[in-house]
Amino acid sequence: MTPVELSRTVLRAVRRAVDDGELSVAVPARVVVERPRPGGCGDYSTNVALQLAGPAGRPPRHVAELLSRRLSGSPGIAGVEVTGPGFLNLTLADDDPGALAREILARGGEYGASDVLAGQRFEIRIPYEVRAEVVADSLRRILATQGAQAHVVHGGTVEPSAAHVVNLRPVPAPRDPAPRDPAVLGRDASRWALLLPAAHDRPRIDDEHLTQRESNPLFRVRYAHARTRALTRNAAALGFTAEPGDVRDQASATSDAPGAAGALGDAPSAPDAPSAPGDVRDDGTATGSGDATRARANAADALHTALSTHPQTLTLAATHHAPDRLARQLVVVADALLGFQHTVLPQGEEKPSAAHRARLALAEAAGAVLAGGLALLGIDAPEHL
Repeated sequence: MTPVELSRTVLRAVRRAVDDGELSVAVPARVVVERPRPGGCGDYSTNVALQLAGPAGRPPRHVAELLSRRLSGSPGIAGVEVTGPGFLNLTLADDDPGALAREILARGGEYGASDVLAGQRFEIRIPYEVRAEVVADSLRRILATQGAQAHVVHGGTVEPSAAHVVNLRPVPAPRDPAPRDPAVLGRDASRWALLLPAAHDRPRIDDEHLTQRESNPLFRVRYAHARTRALTRNAAALGFTAEPGDVRDQASATSDAPGAAGALGDAPSAPDAPSAPGDVRDDGTATGSGDATRARANAADALHTALSTHPQTLTLAATHHAPDRLARQLVVVADALLGFQHTVLPQGEEKPSAAHRARLALAEAAGAVLAGGLALLGIDAPEHL
């Protein structure tokens, strides 16, 4: 069960409780589930009972226990525990470990889309200013992923509208000292420079957005996407393809190597070869078999978490009218992929295994998320870099 599916399961439990008269409260548009904090229990936790308690006029723990009874025994949920003032801690049943990658690969660029804002219309009002234009264009696309309709209106005085009005006034690019003309950076770099900062922050328009090095977030995001495509080509050259499943090493694994990364071309590179200008990979690999296995597992967990939170990020970017949230999430996904990529291909005499196929599927899923996210921002995702 993916976090999105779990969120929907909890939301259905809330809706049933309301329909049956156990709770007198408006059903929320969504329920947020997240990994428990250190010391917590279960696979995921939600504070939905705390959110509903006030409007329902019930103690939070009573609401949590009510929802716990409804969630217990639900498909995909092995256990529910109420902790603290009313947190629901959910343990998932042993499930298809490749469910997340399979869902992303099946949905492609539609992964993260929902009907949270279905039927709602938004009127985005902006001044005649380049950053406002770029932010509004991306926001319109993001709102559409959540089921909303949106259009952009320029100028100050407009006729009354039945739509939800969004007065978008991002801080313009600085004029003194004179920045680089965004057009000089090119379409992709200039859009990124204007979208990455929050609306209340002043964007930087400089050559840093063109550099192919680790310090440039746009380079990392686009490079990570190109790496996923190269991994697919390299795997094909080695005779295997992606198959979602368990990315963990099997007990019979004999290799201690943490994996290998291909260059941006179609052939795997030597283990010690730099991946690209600036070498953005993490070379802090461990030498012992136990350490190497843990390092691979940690890298996979980081990427899995980054991908699983993408739908929530899209929803928040839409409801908060903040495309910058999506841009920053893409950086998180890219960094997780770059830390994971070296586990995907077999090393040395190692033969492709089910774990390698599953890791390739997870990497390809990351590529789909990066491509889809960049498209929402109006930025190209290159096959090669």
